[in-house]
Amino acid sequence: MLNILLIPIFLLVGILLQRLKFLPAELSFYLNQYLIYIVLPALALKYLPFVAMETKLLLPIASAYISFALSWIIFGVLGKKLNWSNSVTGCLIITAGLANTSFVGFPIVRALYGEEGVKIALLIDQAGSFILVSSIAIIVASIYGTGKKRKRDISKKILTFPPFIFFVIAIGMNLLNISTPALIMPPLDWIAFSLTPVALTSVGLQVKINWQGIKMPFLWYGLLYKLIFIPLVIWLLFRQLFQLDGLILQVSVIEAAMAPMITGSIIAISHDLEPKLASLLVGVGIPLSFLTIAGWYWFLG
Repeated sequence: MLNILLIPIFLLVGILLQRLKFLPAELSFYLNQYLIYIVLPALALKYLPFVAMETKLLLPIASAYISFALSWIIFGVLGKKLNWSNSVTGCLIITAGLANTSFVGFPIVRALYGEEGVKIALLIDQAGSFILVSSIAIIVASIYGTGKKRKRDISKKILTFPPFIFFVIAIGMNLLNISTPALIMPPLDWIAFSLTPVALTSVGLQVKINWQGIKMPFLWYGLLYKLIFIPLVIWLLFRQLFQLDGLILQVSVIEAAMAPMITGSIIAISHDLEPKLASLLVGVGIPLSFLTIAGWYWFLG
C-alpha cells in the first residue's frame, strides 16, 4: 500500500516544485540523465540476468509494437478520411502510440506487482518502447513533419544508448547463465530504490496542462486510444487468442495502459507536429492515467 501511495505523492512533489523559482530550470533534465545513465542500467543488471526466459515473454515485448502499429494504421486512416493535417495525424500516431513504460511504468508496476513485475516491464520497455521511440517514431516524424534523420544516425543512437547496452549485456548474462556478482547487488538495490521518487518527481516537473486546450477533440481521441482502447486490444489478443494469464498478462495490459511517453511528445514537438497537442497528451494523460490504470488493475483482478 505504501508503494502505491508514494506514486501520487512524488508526482505531486514534482508538480509543486515547478513553482519554486530558485530551482534550476534544468532540474528535470538532470533527473532524467540520472535515470537514463544510472538507474535503467542498474535495473537491467539487477533483474534481467535472473529472468526465466520463456517463449511467451515475447508477447509482452510485442505489445509495444502492436500499440504503435495500430496507432499508425488507425490515425493514418482517420487522418485521410477526415482531412486532418499531417501535423495532427503524425502527432497522434507518435504520442498516442508510445507508452510511458519506464519513468511512470516501472514505479507503478513495482507498486502493483512487485519485483517480478518489474522484470517483465523491463523487457517491454527496453526491447519494445525504447527501440520504437528511437527508430520508427523518428521515421514517422520525418514522414509527417519537418526534419530528417539518416538511418545511420538512428542505428547509432540505439547501439550507443547506455540502457540498451546494459540490456544487451544483462540478456547475454542470462543466456550464458551468469549471475550478477553479489558484491554489486547492494549498490544496485539502493539505486533501484531511488527509481520511484526520482522518476515521478521528474515527471511531475515536466507535467504541463493548458486548461484552454482541454476541449480539443484530438486530445481525447489520443487519450481514448492510449488509456482505454489499446490496453483492451492487448487484453483481448493475449487472453482470448493466446490464452495468456497471470503476471505476464497483467503487466502487459498495465504497461499498455500507461500515459503517452514524454520522449514521444518531445519527438513530435521537435518535428513541429502540433506541439500544443503533444504537450497536452502528456500533461493531461499522466494524471488521468492514474484513474484508468486503477480501473484496469481492478479489471485484471
